[in-house]
This record gives sequence, C-alpha cells and structure tokens, in this order.
Amino acid sequence: MRTRRRAGAVPTLLAALLLGPGLLTACSGDPVEDYCAEVEDQREPLSEVTSEGGPTALLEALPAFEELRQASPTDLRDDWDVVVDRLTALDDALARAGVDPATYDAEEQAGDLAEDERTAVESAARQLATPEMVRALEAVQQQARDVCGTSLTI
Repeated sequence: MRTRRRAGAVPTLLAALLLGPGLLTACSGDPVEDYCAEVEDQREPLSEVTSEGGPTALLEALPAFEELRQASPTDLRDDWDVVVDRLTALDDALARAGVDPATYDAEEQAGDLAEDERTAVESAARQLATPEMVRALEAVQQQARDVCGTSLTI
C-alpha cells in the first residue's frame, strides 16, 4: 500500500461537498448493507480530514474513498471511479514530480518542475474542478444519505 501525500493543489471547495450530518448499518452480505457498513466505518476518518479543511483534504481522504469504492454497489461504482481515479492521478503526478502537496504552490514552484511534470500536475488538478467530478462527489454523498441514512462525514 502506498503512503498518501497531502495535496495543496486540491480545491478546498470540493472538500466542502463531503460535509453533512446520521446512520444505520449492518453487515449481511447484501451489497447495499455492506456498503452502508463501510460508510459507517469511514465516517470518522473522512470527518477528521474534512473538518481540518484546507487544500489537501481530498487527497488525505483518498484511502477512505478507495475503501468506499471497493465496497460500493454496482450502481455507484462509476461515481466512485471518477472520484478515486482523479484523486489518484493527482497524487501520482505530485509524487512523480517529487512535490510535497502540503507545501506546493503552483504559482511559485511550477517553474521548478520539468515541463512534463508541471503539465501532469496541472492537468490532474484541473480534473478535480470539472462538473463531472463535482457531480460524482455529490452523487456519492446523496447515495449515502438516501440509501444509508447518513452523510459520509459526522
């Protein structure tokens, strides 16, 4: 398992989509109930990283998102794929560039990167602010509320 990095390039606004309130869970072998159990298991870790806010919150939440994607019912998998794949792309681009996401400032440090590294980081960061990413984050949050009776965070 990889060590996760913090990402200064992640828009804080997207982290706000994860905030909200309550839950019901059981582990039964039923895909929806199993997913709801995973939502319950991930609520505290997600709450910790999102409550601190900041530009690195979504990358810090990536391990929890990966677990939720793994447990997600088929009808939710596409949305989790968008969230996890795009965050992973940014995390990988930052790692390849040798950048500490918590301290990286694109305006000040972009010139320090090789052109291909800078392009990869900028492209991956832009993908987090697309309507598709926002819609996917909203969809997974709404699914948790509608099906599991809770928010993804406490």
